Amino acid sequence: MAQAVEEWYKQMPIITRSYLTAAVVTTVGCSLEIISPYNLYLNPTLVVKQYQFWRLVTNFLYFRNMDLDFLFHMFFLARYCKLLEENSFRGKTADFLYMLLFGATVLTGIVLIGGMIPYLSVSFSKIIFLSNSLTFMMVYVWSKQNPYIHMSFLGLFTFTAAYLPWVLLGFSVLVGASPWGDLLGMIAGHAYYFLAFVYPRMTDRRPLKTPSFLKALFADEPVVVARPEDVRFAHAPFDEIHQD
Repeated sequence: MAQAVEEWYKQMPIITRSYLTAAVVTTVGCSLEIISPYNLYLNPTLVVKQYQFWRLVTNFLYFRNMDLDFLFHMFFLARYCKLLEENSFRGKTADFLYMLLFGATVLTGIVLIGGMIPYLSVSFSKIIFLSNSLTFMMVYVWSKQNPYIHMSFLGLFTFTAAYLPWVLLGFSVLVGASPWGDLLGMIAGHAYYFLAFVYPRMTDRRPLKTPSFLKALFADEPVVVARPEDVRFAHAPFDEIHQD
């Protein structure tokens, strides 16, 4: 069993493995009181006035209590981050990292701007960790890239992947979790998907070009393609098939 887990871990692509490791280590460290969450949360005042810039990163690594919600988001991270990096971003590690950086920047910007809007500032001031939002952003982007895959939710009902973010959002509400984090992830995911895939097809321009210094960090090595097991593909709409 331990060998199988080790093999599964080693086969993860580098960005997924690095993020999953950092998230688990940080969350477990906080649960064991080795690390204090008070040194990790997003606090604009401490970032600007006391130069605690690490908070811009660490707030994406802590998933709060190790409960059912934590397990679900670790599953999202391990599965959909891996699928994105191995399939949609195969051989494009720098582009994948840039997607995460873009998402983190958008999420941070939303929280900071929201905190300055009257009547909304109180709600946004409560959002001090964006780890759940970033993982949900990856779920959203994956669902947009693979909209016709048939999925099953706990064996209760089936649906296509295009509706996966909404199904998971509804489940979060049912178990009593706040939907704000997931909604922010969907907003960031939609912003990335539109700018990276939709807008270039409309205008022939790419506003999200990966910086050359990021591309220089990663060699364009082939990555083994991993498809989700036990899934079926829905037929594309008739008008989409014959749009040419």
